[in-house]
Amino acid sequence: MGYEKYFREEHNIFRAQLRSFLEKELAPHADEWEEAGLFPREVFKKMGDLGFLGLRYPEEWGGTGGDYWYSVVYNEELPRCQSAGVAMSLMVQSDMCTPAIAAHGTPEQKEEFLRPALKGDKIGAICVTEPGAGSDVKAIRTRAVKDGDYYIINGSKTFITNGTRADWLTMAVKTNPDAGYGGISLFLFPTTTPGFSVTRKLNKLGHRSSDTAELAFEDCKIHKRYLLGEENKGFYYVMEGFQFERLAGAICALSGAQLVLAETINYAKQREVFGKPVSRWQANAHMIANLATELEAAKALVYHCCEMVNAGENALKEVSMCKLFVGELACKLTDRCLQLYGGYGFMEEYHIARAYRDTRLVTIGGGTSEVMRDIISKLMNL
Repeated sequence: MGYEKYFREEHNIFRAQLRSFLEKELAPHADEWEEAGLFPREVFKKMGDLGFLGLRYPEEWGGTGGDYWYSVVYNEELPRCQSAGVAMSLMVQSDMCTPAIAAHGTPEQKEEFLRPALKGDKIGAICVTEPGAGSDVKAIRTRAVKDGDYYIINGSKTFITNGTRADWLTMAVKTNPDAGYGGISLFLFPTTTPGFSVTRKLNKLGHRSSDTAELAFEDCKIHKRYLLGEENKGFYYVMEGFQFERLAGAICALSGAQLVLAETINYAKQREVFGKPVSRWQANAHMIANLATELEAAKALVYHCCEMVNAGENALKEVSMCKLFVGELACKLTDRCLQLYGGYGFMEEYHIARAYRDTRLVTIGGGTSEVMRDIISKLMNL
């Protein structure tokens, strides 16, 4: 509905290639990977070989140098793999643990971490959340103490996607505990470092095909060359990264919700109750019409925000609005769609059950809805 203007022929060619790969190579394994609680590492490699992980990164580091609309296509298509856990792990690789390296890394850091990440040879994780600090980044307690040419790191992290098998972490730590926001630094942390351990793989409500872990750091000694950007500037790098992370999440959640609604409409047209299809009952038809309308409004907001990001504008408020609005809508939509399935919606044999579990994370991960409202209200000077 008027969104074609954002996509050139090469965007559409890329969309067709990515969709074909996701539907033919990944989707058929979704149930198997959900049951196993993990998907194969080779998926990263296949995605990297096809150039899907480095869409807007410079060609000199293994990317394809595309504009932001390539990332929009990428995040819109990911839900077609039929596994939110797989989509989340891939988004972490492409949109969460790597942007700060591209923006602030040294040539040596890009060679060691960014290039193999974009090729799918190494798996990364974004490592901010701790048992006592989530959206409140300044409250993190993991500490890095300078020791000559090295830093000694102690602490713990939790809810880390890709955490059990990451080759490195883009990690936020305290380098000046007394400076609040101004005392946080980012490090690139190789997980082969002595003293590092995965203490627990977490058992989650949804996203079951991705690994989410608790991590521990005990006297981990890393060289100062692994400091990413400037010391004590890490909070600002994290906030910068959140803009891309939250918008990617909103794009993916919106696309996933559209697929859920389309699948539900198809079911509601076929399933009959009291002699006519579920979709023909006025209450149901009106509810579907309302959901479709809200999805269209959400898409207009998301694309407006994507246009701002593509133009290099500050879109912090608009990104926060996207995360808030799309997240709340996606949760409402999957709940209403499950209701249309009746008892069958409660059965795992129907995809709506998994979608219901998976979608619930959208209003929590990357900043809760409450935090988004707080950001928006502050930017409105309320």
